[in-house]
Amino acid sequence: MPVPEDPPPAAAVFAVREHKAEIVDRIYDVALDPVRLEELLDLWEGRAAPLRAPDRELDDPDLAPHLDRAGLFLDRYQPARADGGYRSVLDQVPRLAAFVADGGPRLAACNRAARLALGVEDGGPMAALPFDPEDIDTLRAVIRKVAAGRAEKVMTLRIRSQTTGSVVIVRVGPVESDRAPPLALVIASELVWPDGFETTVQEAFGLTMAEVEIVRGLTLGQPLKDIADARGRSLETVRTQVRSILSKTETHGQPELVRVVLGLMDLSLVPGVQSRATTPAPGLDPLPVQSLRLPGGRRLEWIEFGDPAGMPVLYMHLDYGWVRWPARAERAARARGLRVVVPIRAWYGGSSPGTPGVDHLEGATADYAAVMDHLGLSNAVAVTQGADLRFALNLSVRRPGMIRAVLGCAAQLPLRTPAQYERMDKWQRFVLANARYAPKVLPFIVKAGFSLARSLGPEAFFRKVNSGSPADMAAFDDPEIRAAVLAGSMQTLLAPGGSGAEAFARESLGSERDWSAVVLAAKVPVWLLQADQDPQSPVQTVRELMVDFPHLEVRFLEFTGQLLLFARWPEVLDAIEALAGNRG
Repeated sequence: MPVPEDPPPAAAVFAVREHKAEIVDRIYDVALDPVRLEELLDLWEGRAAPLRAPDRELDDPDLAPHLDRAGLFLDRYQPARADGGYRSVLDQVPRLAAFVADGGPRLAACNRAARLALGVEDGGPMAALPFDPEDIDTLRAVIRKVAAGRAEKVMTLRIRSQTTGSVVIVRVGPVESDRAPPLALVIASELVWPDGFETTVQEAFGLTMAEVEIVRGLTLGQPLKDIADARGRSLETVRTQVRSILSKTETHGQPELVRVVLGLMDLSLVPGVQSRATTPAPGLDPLPVQSLRLPGGRRLEWIEFGDPAGMPVLYMHLDYGWVRWPARAERAARARGLRVVVPIRAWYGGSSPGTPGVDHLEGATADYAAVMDHLGLSNAVAVTQGADLRFALNLSVRRPGMIRAVLGCAAQLPLRTPAQYERMDKWQRFVLANARYAPKVLPFIVKAGFSLARSLGPEAFFRKVNSGSPADMAAFDDPEIRAAVLAGSMQTLLAPGGSGAEAFARESLGSERDWSAVVLAAKVPVWLLQADQDPQSPVQTVRELMVDFPHLEVRFLEFTGQLLLFARWPEVLDAIEALAGNRG
């Protein structure tokens, strides 16, 4: 008879709960402010990495509802952060009434919560505040002192509201600004329940409207007895409803419930970010986006550059959607008689989502074949980046004669061991290790990453996640390379109204499955130009995997990273021509 295991010590159970609570807090922090994604990354790396606890901690069912809900928040409310200036300070306290003033008769600016709770407007009179005139005069004097640095850095006042009769706590602190006279930030304790927010809470948590009203009371700081009295219910009835609410929201007490609701409220009070309009990239020729309709009604897009009558090259744009090459490389392709066809994969740009229920690898393969058939092309050299290698190899197997050879640039091979993920730079490991070992986490991570990219801008985001490769940083500093990279991503991955996050998540999940059989089945020549500073596929990892795939011809290029194709395009074009003529 098996001996039952001893239960874990109480201290260990408490530590696990605290750890989960910390992860949940970070998840909602990121949903509110994507700039904090790196904090979540560091927590994952240090204490919850899937490589240290595969299929346990990060796929814990207790975390799944929070990940789904935080992902919903990111979908619905995209936080906008202005660059500098006192107005951006107001965005940092969206659920509290806040305004900026110099102590004069008018406000400089206020947030939406202040407009709702205090009845003030940008540039409106201080006299509109719902306080006694004497209290307003006192507040203006404090604002002037704090803004001018003649008082404590932060001062607190207690002022009674003429509207509610309750005491409002007002904190006054300085604000950095070029404006004269100097400004102060005023934050009041008046909390706003936004118009229509009850519907958001109901949808996010699956609550009844009666339960939403209880959540509203708890969020606004009302005691349970007051909530019961206001609803004409007994205190015990309301306590029973609270237990139901905690169960539905997957929270473990009223404080955690309120924290989660306030996180959702933060997002509902922040104005939505507007999609960035794409602009022509300097130096790049404008290319028409062409499309075809598949039998099931799906739309597939593609672009072309080079020689329209030249030798066909099928180029695959990586999960970043890099559909363009540097201007000189595109012109050189034309001069060398190469016709470069760039199908835009499902979910990218204006291409339709993939067919439901169809394996991602097989679906992408079929789409590539559809574009090539439509154009009447065959016997092409396929040029890939990263794990796009799997698409080209699979196409060569499924449609013999369509692909004559494959050239992988900074290619990723199917990985075998946790150690191969550990060697990646942290941002690449953060995404791909979770795609492999904790796939339930990945959709939220990707949505948060996209929100961070929108907050920072694509250029700053690229520099953040690729800073571990000096070669990539040097390449990205080249104006032509930077223009091609950004133009490609903005046209496909970050296209207005597109499904970039969905596309990237599916690509990541697909790349981390074992596709070794596809590599082994390919019969066409396969050359790999590998980077010595690839943050995703370090040299040691590539050398390990070359043992498993001895039929691949691999050459390493010095001082290159994931942007190898962009930085060393003359050598890439040489390799394409050699493969086209099957010359070694």
